[in-house]
Amino acid sequence: MKKLLLTLAILASAFTGTMAQVAIIPQPNEVLLKKGTSTISTSTLMAYPESLKNSANFFNTYLNKYYHFQLDAIAENAAPTTNIIQLTLTNTKKQDNGSYHLLVNDNKIIIESNSEEGIFYGIQSLIQLLPTENNTDGAMNIQNVMIKDAPRFSYRGMHLDVSRHFFGIDYVKKYIDFLALHKMNYFHWHLTDDQGWRIEIKKYPKLTSIGSKREGTIIGRYPGTGFNNTPYEGFYTQEQIKDVVKYAAERYITVVPEIEMPGHSMSVLAAYPEFSTTPNVPKKVSTTWGIFDKENNVLEPSEKTFSFLEDVLTEVMALFPSKYIHIGGDECSKIWWEQSTFSKNLMQEKGLKNAHELQSYFIQRMEKFINKNGRQIIGWDEILEGGLAPNALVMSWRGEKGGIEAAKQKHQVIMTPGSHCYFDHKQIKKEDSVTIGGYTSTEKVYSYEPIPKELNASQAKYVLGAQANVWTEYITNTSKLEYMIFPRMSALSEVLWTSPAQKNYESFKNKLLFQNKRYDLWKVNYFKGNIDIEP
Repeated sequence: MKKLLLTLAILASAFTGTMAQVAIIPQPNEVLLKKGTSTISTSTLMAYPESLKNSANFFNTYLNKYYHFQLDAIAENAAPTTNIIQLTLTNTKKQDNGSYHLLVNDNKIIIESNSEEGIFYGIQSLIQLLPTENNTDGAMNIQNVMIKDAPRFSYRGMHLDVSRHFFGIDYVKKYIDFLALHKMNYFHWHLTDDQGWRIEIKKYPKLTSIGSKREGTIIGRYPGTGFNNTPYEGFYTQEQIKDVVKYAAERYITVVPEIEMPGHSMSVLAAYPEFSTTPNVPKKVSTTWGIFDKENNVLEPSEKTFSFLEDVLTEVMALFPSKYIHIGGDECSKIWWEQSTFSKNLMQEKGLKNAHELQSYFIQRMEKFINKNGRQIIGWDEILEGGLAPNALVMSWRGEKGGIEAAKQKHQVIMTPGSHCYFDHKQIKKEDSVTIGGYTSTEKVYSYEPIPKELNASQAKYVLGAQANVWTEYITNTSKLEYMIFPRMSALSEVLWTSPAQKNYESFKNKLLFQNKRYDLWKVNYFKGNIDIEP
């Protein structure tokens, strides 16, 4: 392995700017190197229609932040023949899923697409042609190249749990920028769980005045070596939520909110115990991790509970224009329903055989309300138990079995198996920090194939894509968060964007030599053992 590292280092030092600056992640479908280089400098102009302002602004913001200059804009029809970056929408009547054509030649850069998203993705590839040092003195050379590209999957996502540990608005925006730079288009925001409710709901103020606060947190890995007695809190106001949604939309990223139900609801029940199966028993926001069979964190499937959830989701849907609303559905401690007189009577009344069917009844009740409002639910694969809601999209996390079953039932699927897509797992076999466990190396992430071999061609069409999940029980700060996602996010981006025929892990490892320099440019923390997978 040391010999491989030495060889790669020699290759890296021998590469000219030409080779180094076509290390694009995710790998484009078609790359044709052309002779020579072009220059971007303070005198370079950008020409684009008003509809492409988001892409132009993103590029200029990036230039200003990392190279300390930006480009002046001119009208699209006034573009000169040289020293120009031209963004052009072509046949917008035939919009696709984000394909683009990038041409760099003789100091003229053209990005063409049928869609605004495609132009934005072309900008991300152009950014990766830029040098990884910011001492450019207002001018930099980039390789002349022709790129034709398109994404493989329509859903390319990253998740962030802000319940266990809270991350402020400014950092959430930075996280969204990481997604944009990797051509990802969905941000799954895990806003509620047992350890904290993180979104303002005006009709139920105790969700944040009580539910967003816990008395402290266990020390070390569960069950912990002690308790820190340090109060922990945080939530986002509705105005902050709107700001994040707008910020993401300008980067062609959809924010999918998750409001957990019927389990993982301790933060709700600490604030409003009347919605539990044991309303007279006081409850607290959880200070530890795990599934709480010994503590009641499950919502009673009563009409007043459904009315409460409908009120909450009404406010949530007003904030998030996403087609998808994630309602959790995982790890529900059904023992509390089995001990509840109300729940047992309801099962008898509705002809439900067991608590699994009661969960299906619960999920279907919420689905009808969400569908009525023009949205579609996403649920973790436990929503398959007891019968799948008619229009539900399944997020398969306990391996691929749930996703395979859902696709065979002609339900849409997002793959996110813990084996390959959990970025809270350790990255090397010998743990270098406290994690939840598991072992998911960069190479393992890169090896993932979202279409299971058990599905035939017609069934495979129901797999929309995949995402990585970042659970934050043991991720307490932004430095640790970045360390856990990089370079695994880069590997996943290539899994989701690049056609299998264009993927090659050895080539990807070579590109990581330059991606590391880009991480350094961004001043982010990252796992530096990403070439030598098992140091």
